[in-house]
Amino acid sequence: MSEPSEIAKGKQEKRIVYVVLPVYNEEARIASLLDHVDEALEDAAMPYRVILVDDGSRDSTRDIVRACAARMPIRLMEHEVNLGMGATIRDGLVAAAESAGGRDIIVTMDADDTHAPGLILRMVRMISEGHDVVIASRYRAGSRCVGVPLFRQALSYGASWIFRLVFPTRGVRDFTCGYRAYRARVVRDALARYGESFLDGFQCMVDILLKLRRMNLIFGEVPFILRYDYKEGGSKMNVSRTVMATLGLLWKRRFGD
Repeated sequence: MSEPSEIAKGKQEKRIVYVVLPVYNEEARIASLLDHVDEALEDAAMPYRVILVDDGSRDSTRDIVRACAARMPIRLMEHEVNLGMGATIRDGLVAAAESAGGRDIIVTMDADDTHAPGLILRMVRMISEGHDVVIASRYRAGSRCVGVPLFRQALSYGASWIFRLVFPTRGVRDFTCGYRAYRARVVRDALARYGESFLDGFQCMVDILLKLRRMNLIFGEVPFILRYDYKEGGSKMNVSRTVMATLGLLWKRRFGD
């Protein structure tokens, strides 16, 4: 019969969820989001770490995050000036990939509290069931968008259909939502394969999927409720510029690569 110490040694450690948060001027909602992350994962007894990358915020976001870090596992990374979404996601994913073990999971989500952290549990379960990447999708049965202007919904839905037609990817309908879970090794492999070009500009979340689809991965989606009504203040996204940049990326990846 094995000694207890040998049994303990052979038992796998619990996987850790690394939550990557790109943040810019989110003083109104960041404390609420961090509390919701802690509540959801602590209640499920799921070990986690938050890697929060502040992209040059000019409000009190950093002070609020430092106060939260006194009671939950948060690593704060700081950009002294605003570098944009691509650089912010890149730094967070690189830091998570460097820290994560082979069984760990990396989650990206928005920092404005419009994405419910409780959904992480379903995404982790799907990773355990065999998926490599799981996307919180607005285009699955059971999804809802609360407080999103109809014009924005129409643009997002149109983009979904265009990408599905041009880049059909089994298991993917929502190419633009940044709320996702990845096996940590998938992120490490992608960073090694693509280098800094893995993440490019405001459309980096779309580009990540377009590059990952070349790596023979299994994708899946879960329905989710986008609580846009929780968002404080106006959107930081320039709609017309984003549409043009997204179409430019589609053309580049379809005809330029």
